[in-house]
Amino acid sequence: MKYFYILSVLCLLSITATAQEYITLWEKGKMPNSKGLILEHIEARERVTQVATPGMYAFFPPLEERNGTSVLIPPGGGYHHLTYNLGGFQLAKWLNTQGITAFVLMYRLPTSPDLINPADGPVQDGQRALQIIRQHAEDWKLDSTKVGVLGTSAGGHLASYLGTHDKDITGMTDTTSTFGVQPNFMILVSPVISMESDTHQGSVTNLLGEHATDATKKAYSTQYSINATTPPTFLAHAENDPAVPPSNSLRFYTALLKNNVNASLHIFPRGKHAIGIYNASEHTNQWKALCIQWLKELAFITSPK
Repeated sequence: MKYFYILSVLCLLSITATAQEYITLWEKGKMPNSKGLILEHIEARERVTQVATPGMYAFFPPLEERNGTSVLIPPGGGYHHLTYNLGGFQLAKWLNTQGITAFVLMYRLPTSPDLINPADGPVQDGQRALQIIRQHAEDWKLDSTKVGVLGTSAGGHLASYLGTHDKDITGMTDTTSTFGVQPNFMILVSPVISMESDTHQGSVTNLLGEHATDATKKAYSTQYSINATTPPTFLAHAENDPAVPPSNSLRFYTALLKNNVNASLHIFPRGKHAIGIYNASEHTNQWKALCIQWLKELAFITSPK
């Protein structure tokens, strides 16, 4: 089955001007959790507010520089939109400079009118993307045991959910579904972790609705789902983040330690909710070098063969 699908330039003008290859996640007519509606792709100012065809943009380093490591990047945006450039493409290009192959995930937002169970949509798309990466690892010169996730803000919540849940909820029974849905490592930057308190309320409302029960909020607060099989995690947050309190990263880190999971936490005094490729503080800007060193120490990055 072929997953490669180049979207119309008229539909995705600004995106296709930057990325070259779009890999769709689902065969036509077989997308799970769908009412079968035909949706329009909606984008403005580098923000996608409606995803018509879930997929991922592939960013490959030169073959001779490829080290076999790959990272799936779900962009943030409060589960209302996808900030695919700053929270996706720019991070992917940086990872390429480190020999890492990157995939920017264009997942269905829970606000989509097509979803039957809104909160499942992003997870199903993320799990399918990880399966496809592993399925094609040999073709793309990748190591199927070195597939990570990198998420910022609400993208960090989705990344952490993928990392703390190993049950496949895609409902598919094909060749692709035989591959694992849990990443081998996580990189979480200013992540939304809690759905209960000290959180980003917009993410909670968009993902779970305005009347979510306390039990549902707890189920989607990913610190409670950490166990001994949770993959190693790197966390970066700013102390002065006005949108997502650093307590989110602290809770996740504490739970990782309790379960003896390798973890590295960095709380910077500056950065607000804008830790990314470009940072106002030279101190905060160190998160990228610290992250790469962590990946090397855990042998998730090795020299190209």
